Amino acid sequence: MTTATTPHAASVPAAFDEVAPTYDLMVALNPGYHSQLRASADVLVSQLPRPAGRPVRVADLGCGSGASTRALERALVAAGLDYEIIGVDGSAGMLEQARRKSWQGQVHFAQDDAEQLDPSTWDRAHLAGDGVLDGVFAAYLVRNVDRRDELLAGIVRLLVPGGAVVIHEYSVKESRVGRRVWDAVSWGVVVPLGLLTAPRSPIYRYLWRSVVDMDGTRELRSRMVAAGLVDVRSRSFGGWQRGVLHTFLGRTPR
Repeated sequence: MTTATTPHAASVPAAFDEVAPTYDLMVALNPGYHSQLRASADVLVSQLPRPAGRPVRVADLGCGSGASTRALERALVAAGLDYEIIGVDGSAGMLEQARRKSWQGQVHFAQDDAEQLDPSTWDRAHLAGDGVLDGVFAAYLVRNVDRRDELLAGIVRLLVPGGAVVIHEYSVKESRVGRRVWDAVSWGVVVPLGLLTAPRSPIYRYLWRSVVDMDGTRELRSRMVAAGLVDVRSRSFGGWQRGVLHTFLGRTPR
């Protein structure tokens, strides 16, 4: 049941609308947040196919206020690739923050439902239909989606043969130490800071619960395989994030 302190996943976009103006401040207080996103973005870029005659085309699903989009763009620039990025999110407020930022290349934003992805609504004429993306980056998205299998199936449909997907996500179900660390960080740091930056919002308490309830790494990898991805693997970050934050990689068959 949805409560004032634990919004249901379906209400998460509206909850993020409320905290959008202060969200960048909140993540800036998280040491390593941006460098970790960049590390996962580098993994995706290293696995992208190189299409002939057009830029590499990548979607940043759950782009929020654009932090993951920034990491993705910097990874593509560092790799010397021509690119087009489409940042997609369910929260209009977060997309407004992302659009206010300056971008080096072709970066566009669109509002869409992650469980029912429809690129024809993204205002990019060449993105109608299946097999339109070379890569998908999904940072801190999967745990906020009720129908995860539908999300993954939708991602697979949008990828070209040999296309790559990277999921950057918290998961503590398989690590007792990771769970204890996550509880300590959430209630000792994240929730108190959330009360300072957005005192009336339940989103940061929801953040703690969403990670606790998230699939284990083996379960998520199994979902990825069931959706049709191959070469699926994952790795955990080090430091205090060991057993807490992970990079998942898969690709569509060539």
